[in-house]
Amino acid sequence: MENDLLLDVRNLQTTFSSNGQTTVAVDQISFSLNRGETVGIVGESGSGKSVTALSLMRLIPPQGKINKGEVYFTGHDETKVNLLALPDREMRQYRGKEIAMIFQEPMTSLNPVFTCGNQVMESISLHLGERAAEAKARTLAMFEKVQLTDPHRIFHAYPHQLSGGQKQRVMIAMALSCNPSILIADEPTTALDVTVQARILELMEQLRREYEMSMLFITHDLGVVAEVADRILVMYKGRIVEEGTTEAIFLNPQHPYTKGLLACRPPLNKRLRRLPVIQDFMVESEDGSMKDLPPNHELSWKELEISEAIVSARMLQLQSTAPLLRVKHLNVSFPVKKNIFDSRKHYIHAVNDVSFDVYPGETLGLVGESGCGKTTIGMAILQLIRPTSGDVFFDEVNLTTLDSEAMRKIRRQMQIIFQDPYSSLNPRIKAGEAIREPMKVHGLYANDKERSEKVMELLNKVNLPSAAYHRYPHEFSGGQRQRICIARALALRPKFIVCDECVSSLDVSIQAQVLNLLIQLREEFQFTYIFISHDLSVVKFMSDRMMVMNNGRIEELGNADEIYHRPASAYTKKLISAIPRGNPGRR
Repeated sequence: MENDLLLDVRNLQTTFSSNGQTTVAVDQISFSLNRGETVGIVGESGSGKSVTALSLMRLIPPQGKINKGEVYFTGHDETKVNLLALPDREMRQYRGKEIAMIFQEPMTSLNPVFTCGNQVMESISLHLGERAAEAKARTLAMFEKVQLTDPHRIFHAYPHQLSGGQKQRVMIAMALSCNPSILIADEPTTALDVTVQARILELMEQLRREYEMSMLFITHDLGVVAEVADRILVMYKGRIVEEGTTEAIFLNPQHPYTKGLLACRPPLNKRLRRLPVIQDFMVESEDGSMKDLPPNHELSWKELEISEAIVSARMLQLQSTAPLLRVKHLNVSFPVKKNIFDSRKHYIHAVNDVSFDVYPGETLGLVGESGCGKTTIGMAILQLIRPTSGDVFFDEVNLTTLDSEAMRKIRRQMQIIFQDPYSSLNPRIKAGEAIREPMKVHGLYANDKERSEKVMELLNKVNLPSAAYHRYPHEFSGGQRQRICIARALALRPKFIVCDECVSSLDVSIQAQVLNLLIQLREEFQFTYIFISHDLSVVKFMSDRMMVMNNGRIEELGNADEIYHRPASAYTKKLISAIPRGNPGRR
């Protein structure tokens, strides 16, 4: 019905200019949003999802430009306005009050020098004209509404003093504080624990109904959008390639790109040799159009599946040898002060009496929520954090007894791939030099020429072109940067690698490529992995055995499939129930 139409986007085109070149980020797209409706926009990084949202809000950075299009918004008084034609002063009346936005990374969206309460109050005062006392009362009420425990403490806290989930709730409170008609949520749950993600999604749906809002939900994860959206727009290279109801998209996808996105997530009901990727479903022609692969090139799911017998045989073979790594009664505590006047030492027990073995060639998955001690275990094994007590035996050498010089020599055999590839790489050092540097430090190969040749081999191993050697980190995508970090970890030919949330911030399609690469390299070089993640579906796909962590302790440890299908711990059952399954029926 015409009266239900709230937002009508027509032929929107947004471009960016850099070094004399123009890139079309959003290519003449049209769509609508009805009152009370949730529309999901999905696609990979660079597909134009976030630029579409920023264009609607007219928040495009200076190097960008909205070339053409109309964005008609119909207010409560049935007055229709073209947001793109409004003067800046009038647009500010709509931005935040009628259309609010939750950005992807709350830490960079919140001002670090102001308290959370003051930042929400500022929005209320600006758009509603309320006095300080009224704005404060409204802010505290909103903090209660978004289920923040101890609203008064949160009000006076700075962003760095809150967890990721708490910061996201503050952003939701700020966005809803002026009772907007439309909420744009741009990747609001990316990199959050599955349990926190589930609570945030449930909260947003509850508030959407209560405030009778419409919502644009932007994500790369079709598993998430299935549980929140009424309709879905699939974007690829700035265009909408498929649109339909959530049920139609999931049960009968038409476009090969949509089929690829749906297949990329690790399945929970089967074990695969590798994950399907976009290229298994489509071929792109020179003019940029896409089509299904020919019938003789179609993906064979049967060929990808691994039987239980093969999984069991592999586990028996792995455990027939002596462990490569033995962790015995590991404890890690951090001293903290409650306040600057407190001279007494208080301790946070991050890892509490943890013992386990890892066998040569095995992948042991560590899964649990943020703060459970996963990363601390990985860092303590590598002696990047010194344990409070306990032993770590690597190749029968007790690492906790080694001095820094002896540890430096043995660390060549132990590498780590960090969560954020961008912060792991020096922005002023080219990719090839970053990979070559550890070889030089440890005296591998005769000279720089041989090292450079080895770097070229490694770039080829991780499916990067040789030209990547001379490019800087900012010139790569997130998935490509993570491949550089993998190549750097391989440079010293280690036996053991800790993968610390190394795919949590990647699109599901890029994540599938990186996971496949890690498995391929494990088989080729017989690496041993500890794979750390908060996503149990990813850990289940990657791991031979799985270790579930909670509050610094091991909840359960065993075969990955066995733990998923028959969990013994209530905490593990909670983690499993929170996994998005891509099932529209769960909405």
